[in-house]
Amino acid sequence: MDELFSKTPVRKAYFKLALPVVMGMITTMIYNLADTMFVAKTGRPDLVAGVTIGGPLFTFLLAVADIFGLGGSSVVSRLLGEQRHALAKRVSSFCLYASVITGLVLTGLLIIFEHPILHLLGAKPATYQAAAAFYRVLSLGAVFVIFSIVPQNLIRTEGLASQAMVATIVGTVLAIILDPIFLFIFHWGTAGVALANVIGYFFTDLLLVWMVVKKARYISLNIHQSRIHKREIGEVVAIGIPGSITNFALTFGMALLNSSLAVYGASTVAAMGITQKIYGVVILVIVGFAFGAQPLIGFNYGAKQWQRLREILRFDFLVEAVYAVIAGGLLIIFARPVAALFMDQAVIIHAASYMLIATLVTTPLVGLIMVYTTVFQSIGNARGALIMSISRQGIIYWLVLETLKHSFGYNGIVWSQAVSDVLTCLLGYWLYRVSLDWKDKLPQR
Repeated sequence: MDELFSKTPVRKAYFKLALPVVMGMITTMIYNLADTMFVAKTGRPDLVAGVTIGGPLFTFLLAVADIFGLGGSSVVSRLLGEQRHALAKRVSSFCLYASVITGLVLTGLLIIFEHPILHLLGAKPATYQAAAAFYRVLSLGAVFVIFSIVPQNLIRTEGLASQAMVATIVGTVLAIILDPIFLFIFHWGTAGVALANVIGYFFTDLLLVWMVVKKARYISLNIHQSRIHKREIGEVVAIGIPGSITNFALTFGMALLNSSLAVYGASTVAAMGITQKIYGVVILVIVGFAFGAQPLIGFNYGAKQWQRLREILRFDFLVEAVYAVIAGGLLIIFARPVAALFMDQAVIIHAASYMLIATLVTTPLVGLIMVYTTVFQSIGNARGALIMSISRQGIIYWLVLETLKHSFGYNGIVWSQAVSDVLTCLLGYWLYRVSLDWKDKLPQR
C-alpha cells in the first residue's frame, strides 16, 4: 500500500486509484440513463416527473452516507499516512456500524413524514401518486443505500479501488436488468424502479462486506473495535458533515428547481429530469476523478510529502479541466439528438436540449470546484470544506435562483445553475489561495 501511495509515479498512482472510481460512476451513470429511458418509454410524463421528484431522496441518503463515508475515509487515509494502523481500524469500524444505525432510524422518520417531505420536493396532485410510490420503497431500503457508500470509500484508502468498483458494477447491472422487468412485465411503475435500485444496493453491500473481510488489512467489521474517543468522532464528523452537506445542498437545489419549474407543467419537470440524467454523464465522471484522488491526497498530507502532494494536485486540476471541456463540449453540440433519445415529444425535446446547453456551459468550472472541495476534505480543513459544501447548490444557488426567477422567469430558472457555478468557482479559488499556501503553511501543520 505504501508503495502505491508514496512512491509510484503520480500519474500512474492517480489513475490506478481514480479510474476504478470513474468506472463505477460510469456504470451508475449508465443505469441512471437506462432508468430514465425505461420510464420515458412508458409514454407517461407523470411517471418521469414522479421519479424526478423522488430523485432528491436518493441524494439525501447519499448525503447521510457521506458523513461516515467521506468523513471516515478522510480520517483513515491520514491515519494510514501517519502509520497509525490500529486507530484506523477502530475509526473504520465505528463508521460502518454508525451508518447502519443511521439508516434504520431514517427509514422510520421518512415514512412518518412522507406527506410534508413530498410536498417540499415539489409533488403536485398530478404527480403525487407516482412520486409517493417511488419514495416509500426507497425509504424502506434506506439502510442498504447508506451502508453501501461507507465501505466503498473506506477500502479505497487501502488502494482497493478496483474491488470497490466491482461491487458497484455488480449491483448496478442487477438493477438495470430488474428495471424493465418490474416496469414492463410486472407493471409496478415507479415503485418497481425504486425496488430495482434497492435490490442492486443490497447485493453491492453483500460484496463489499465480503471484500472487507477477505481483502482489507486495516478496515474492520469487528463491532468490538467500533468504540472510539470523542476526538476521532469529532474528526469524522468535522469533515463528513461538510461532505454530506454537499449532497444535502444538491437535494435542496433539486427540490428548489423542481418546485420552481412545477408551475410550468409536468412536461417541463420531466424535461429537467432528462436534462439532469444526461448532465450526470459528465458530472459523475468529474466526481469520480475527484473522489478517486482523495485517498492519495490524504495519505500524502498525513505523511507530510509536500512536493508529491503539489504534483498530485496539479495533475488533478489538469485531468478535471480537460475532461470537462471535451465531454461538455460534445454534449452541447449534440444536445437535441441526445435529448430525443429519451422521449419523442417535441415539447419535451425542445425544453430538455435548451436546459442541457444551459447546464453544460460551466462544466469545466465544476471540475475545479470538485478539486477544491475534495482537497479541503482530504486534508481535514473543515472550514474550507463547509464553505464549499453550502455554496454551489446551497446558499449561492438559492440566492441566484430567486433573483433570476423573479427577474427573468423561466429563462432565469434554467440559467441559475451556470451563474451559481461561476460564483462558486471564484469563491473556491479564493479559499484555496488564501487558506492553503502549499509552500509555506502546509509544512508547518
